[in-house]
Amino acid sequence: MKRLVLAALLAGSTSLAQAQQTDLTIALQLEPPHLDPTSAAAGAIDSVLYANVFEGLTKFAESGAVVPGLAREWEISEDGLTYTFHLVEGATFHDGTAFDAGDVVFSLDRARAEDSTNAQKQLFAGIASVEAVDPATVKVTLSQPDGNLLFNLAWGDAVIVAPESIDDIKARPVGTGPFRFEDWRQGDSITLVRNDAYWGDAPALTHATFKFISDPTAAFAAMMAQDIDAFAGFPAPENLPQFEADPRFKVLRGSTEGETILAMNNALPPFDDVRVREAVAHAIDRQAVIDGAMFGLGTPIGTHFAPHNPDYEDLTALSDFDPETSKALLAEAGLEDGFSTTLKLPPPSYARRGGEIIAAQLREVGIDAEITNLEWAQWLEQVFKGKDFGLTIVSHTEPFDIGIYARPDYYFQYGKPEFVALMDKLTATSEPEARTALLHQAQEMIAKDYVNGYLFQLAFPTIADARLEGLWTNAPTQATDLTAVHWTE
Repeated sequence: MKRLVLAALLAGSTSLAQAQQTDLTIALQLEPPHLDPTSAAAGAIDSVLYANVFEGLTKFAESGAVVPGLAREWEISEDGLTYTFHLVEGATFHDGTAFDAGDVVFSLDRARAEDSTNAQKQLFAGIASVEAVDPATVKVTLSQPDGNLLFNLAWGDAVIVAPESIDDIKARPVGTGPFRFEDWRQGDSITLVRNDAYWGDAPALTHATFKFISDPTAAFAAMMAQDIDAFAGFPAPENLPQFEADPRFKVLRGSTEGETILAMNNALPPFDDVRVREAVAHAIDRQAVIDGAMFGLGTPIGTHFAPHNPDYEDLTALSDFDPETSKALLAEAGLEDGFSTTLKLPPPSYARRGGEIIAAQLREVGIDAEITNLEWAQWLEQVFKGKDFGLTIVSHTEPFDIGIYARPDYYFQYGKPEFVALMDKLTATSEPEARTALLHQAQEMIAKDYVNGYLFQLAFPTIADARLEGLWTNAPTQATDLTAVHWTE
């Protein structure tokens, strides 16, 4: 009888231990190149730090809605030029320094400065001044009305940083969020721990380790062995049915803001000829790429805009799969014998797998695309910064980012003046129907200019331990928000 009682007590203590689990090991495919979200284009930084370590005045909820962050409320002047933000009080940075209006002024002035390295500096271009009214109040004055300001301030590029810790931010990030940075084992993992001095609701997790597993086969093995508790953005969609059939796991099939494109260097011959870009577009069988690289997960797109956005226009017919038209366009451009170019691919499986399929499709029309596989830091240096490429494949996961086409020095180097003017008009327009009309014009312009080959909207499958709750299903921005994650038993 004593043995039975002891066994029952041990079983009960095991259940209690499971109920009290407060640590998490979650895997991602891409490792950040560094840890400053305000000075790099790599979404992998936000995947670890957004809403966990760093916070902005506003932030994105899982629904995509913009909600209060370090600004608890705000008022907008009647002319739309002045935003007065009332800040949360009692917040501190992880190094113990107080958060106040001076930090907001520092962060926004740094982001919009002439020498700013912020990858989304354009988000702050309309700000004329930032003023600390008092320690808990900030006044932002615009040069013209901008209905996107609250949305722009929710980006990871707009998080609030402190002057005291800015010098070492790339290696030791210091924010105001519910988790603080503890350790980075480069090539392996980043560990966060709960910020017990957090100004808001305390998260349930005390420790969170982000593991970086780039290989899809290794991702499957680690998840099946339960060496990890979850994998956000699981890179092997062919394995989803196996996980769905296993009661140990749950599968979350979500969507993202990620327009996956075959980007073309518009300033590099022969891609500076719209006929060549159109030929590339017609050489691609989108559905074959989706089926072969993503095992059917993904929605075809014909422009740089998310299909779930109410202002989306389906323009896929403009670049339908038509190899004969592709060959005819190449001949018209004086390239009847085809040409050779580079296809530089970052690590995600959609790029590596999709690249092999697209290279084969391009060969069928006479375009020889030499594949080079790059690590993420190499891709950022060579392709994004150096513009040393002919073709590349990448998913742009930033929300509502069609405005990047107005930047002539952006890596695919478009920046058509008419498009720039269109984006300026959109910024100054607040009436919904007028904005919709302008957004349709914008989508049509880049689709008809065949700026890039538009492939598909990236899906976002997450595999998790069946007992885990609170993970985002959808990804309105590239983030792994752990603030509501908890174990159920």
